[in-house]
Amino acid sequence: MADTPKTFSLKTFFSPALVRRLAADLTRAHAAFPEKRFVQRASSGLDQLELLDRGRHIAKVLAECLPSDYPEAVGVLVRSLGPEHATDELIGVGMAPFFYLPHTLYVAERGLDHFDLSMDAQYELTKRFSAEASIRPYIARDPERTFAVLRRWTKDRSAHVRRLVSEGTRLRLPWAGRVAWLDAHPERVLELLDLLKDDPSTLVRRSVANNLNDLGKTHPRLLYRTCAAWLRGASSERRALVEHALRSAVKRGEAEALRLLGYGGKAAVGVEKVRFDPPRVAIGGRVVMTFALRSRSRQPQEVLVDVAVHFVKARGHAAPKVFKVGRLTLAPRATVPLGATFSLAVHTTRVPRPGVHAVDVIVNGQARRAGSFMVTAARKRRAR
Repeated sequence: MADTPKTFSLKTFFSPALVRRLAADLTRAHAAFPEKRFVQRASSGLDQLELLDRGRHIAKVLAECLPSDYPEAVGVLVRSLGPEHATDELIGVGMAPFFYLPHTLYVAERGLDHFDLSMDAQYELTKRFSAEASIRPYIARDPERTFAVLRRWTKDRSAHVRRLVSEGTRLRLPWAGRVAWLDAHPERVLELLDLLKDDPSTLVRRSVANNLNDLGKTHPRLLYRTCAAWLRGASSERRALVEHALRSAVKRGEAEALRLLGYGGKAAVGVEKVRFDPPRVAIGGRVVMTFALRSRSRQPQEVLVDVAVHFVKARGHAAPKVFKVGRLTLAPRATVPLGATFSLAVHTTRVPRPGVHAVDVIVNGQARRAGSFMVTAARKRRAR
């Protein structure tokens, strides 16, 4: 029987074992919690659901089994919480914080009429998971009152609480619905971001950059005006934040983004000695691209180099994905060897397809076709 590339399914995190653990936590916090009924109902039908729908299903059963009085119920939830994040970073923690996704969904859906209690609950939840999605219905319902709380949280001692301010107000937060008030008032979001732009935590500064990156997709002039102001007298940390905020605009080759970062001029370069190893690769493999960048100028040049692979999609069209190569000062008439590696592994977010994959080298936002490689179907293994 032929083997196909395997993917790890994130949805399996929400399993009957997790439901039992959640039930035990709630029972410790509230002896009258109907543990057996909750486990039976929350575990039923999980196999047919995807990740977020599993979280919603558990949250729905949670609402059925917690006390009907919201203040009492949210008190049970908060008392059941485990330890806070151990560090100011989330890198490396994996799926573990998602344990609290049903909790945030419950607060988002059931707590809108109890503003202060729900803010307090999200304050605690975000120190263990993230309340970035659950805070958004409160912004939509009562933006001024919510923003007053968020402004206060910009000075909180917890980096995870400060991160909630910038992450929860993103215009295009992944896995979350858009908030019309945020779309209509981006300047109010910027007022909060300005308070966080020099935050001591990289976790928070990275979130601020992501928020600005979202802003640039719908309000590019506002993004550029903000970045230009923040670059004046900027520390190395703030400059790194701005560079990260401009990453999508740089990938799109927008002239103003490149100019702000010092790569506004068209580079006088040639792309030579392009090689793909291997030139034909099966799905699941990888391709190493090497090439040389040769200066055609008698003056040093500051260059930003990316590579775009035009991945073949399910319907046969191609869409580019940009890979960062680096920035360098190219000496007069110098030739510099460069390279990049492209994975053809199967992921839940990207499934490679067979076909010719064209590749561009992008220098200071200017793309030039460098060649292509062929992707073939995954190799079949012989049955034993």
